[in-house]
Amino acid sequence: MSYAPTRRLLAAALLALAAIVTAGLLATPSTAKPGHSHHAKHKSASSHHGFPGKRNGDVVSVMTRNLYLGADLTPAIEATSQGKLFTANGQILDEVIANDFPRRAKGLAQEILSRRPDLVGLQEVALWATGPFPGSATNVLYDYLGLLMGELNRKRHRYDVAVVQNEFGLEAPADTNGDEVPDLTVALQMRDVILVRDGVGVMTRNETGANFDNPLVLPSVVIGPITVDRGWTSVDAKVRGSGWFRFVNTHLEAFHPRVRGAQAQELVAPGGPATSNLPVVLVGDLNSDDDTVSFPDTYAYNLLLNAGMENRSTDKPLSCCLNPSLLAVGAGGSNADFDHQVDHVLTRDPVKIGLRSSTVTGRHPTRGFWSSDHAGVFSALRFK
Repeated sequence: MSYAPTRRLLAAALLALAAIVTAGLLATPSTAKPGHSHHAKHKSASSHHGFPGKRNGDVVSVMTRNLYLGADLTPAIEATSQGKLFTANGQILDEVIANDFPRRAKGLAQEILSRRPDLVGLQEVALWATGPFPGSATNVLYDYLGLLMGELNRKRHRYDVAVVQNEFGLEAPADTNGDEVPDLTVALQMRDVILVRDGVGVMTRNETGANFDNPLVLPSVVIGPITVDRGWTSVDAKVRGSGWFRFVNTHLEAFHPRVRGAQAQELVAPGGPATSNLPVVLVGDLNSDDDTVSFPDTYAYNLLLNAGMENRSTDKPLSCCLNPSLLAVGAGGSNADFDHQVDHVLTRDPVKIGLRSSTVTGRHPTRGFWSSDHAGVFSALRFK
């Protein structure tokens, strides 16, 4: 089965390879280092604004949200010469700008603030940077995390960043004039993030993240293998009277089902982030499902189910994914594009953690844009 996230992330990996071959460049913006986790401790003692339940702490609300990196990178793959590759990179930059994350961040923040999840797992939290060519891309164009946090906390402080984990990054020359001669350097850094709601009795500890030991590796006869990093973030959390539990956020490999399955196995293997003496809640873009995609895209999800995971989110309606890479209203995206499910909330402790309710957000545009090519998934979990 072919769908938009698969196409775009394969393109990202191959664009990195193409950039190395043509310009000898592979780096990340100086403001973000690959494989580094930023651990920010967060504690909040107040509980009187918690999600309503029969008793304080009965219900813990969580959300998973893929922000969409901002462009379809396929044109770089299809380039037949160095010049066309440079021009394709310039077109990708134009698409990122056209997809206007500062405006999309308003819609994403509105989704989160309207549901008020205690914990949020974010994927494809891109950082785009530019710089002169030749040279390094050190000027931040769009920091998706900073822009989203600005919208979430515009009127008052509502959310804190608990963990940031760097994933795949690349830097490449770009032609913005259409003459196939590079005049700019463009860099992308992908990140996964956990947010924690402030002032409602949420406490966290053991904030951490890492890259998977089983990444997608692309061969290169020029410089050797190229690694496409993916990973996970996690915190141990206590939400009002819930007791401590582990909250894990991940984004599994989109392109290769065998690699995706190996990453899923890492999550639930002994000592993995989704194994704990504490109850476990796992959220994220798994790029897999049991009944809305076809084999082998079912493999990773079924592996998690076989390890004892149970679903705690809805698939009515479906949440993935817009077909066009441009998210403006009128650019071709339609609600009918949402025809499968890859964004999930799961638990490994179904007796202790039930589902009170679950909803899908972001299936309609706002402010002239779809907020992402994915919709969001929100679940209110009943803790026993």
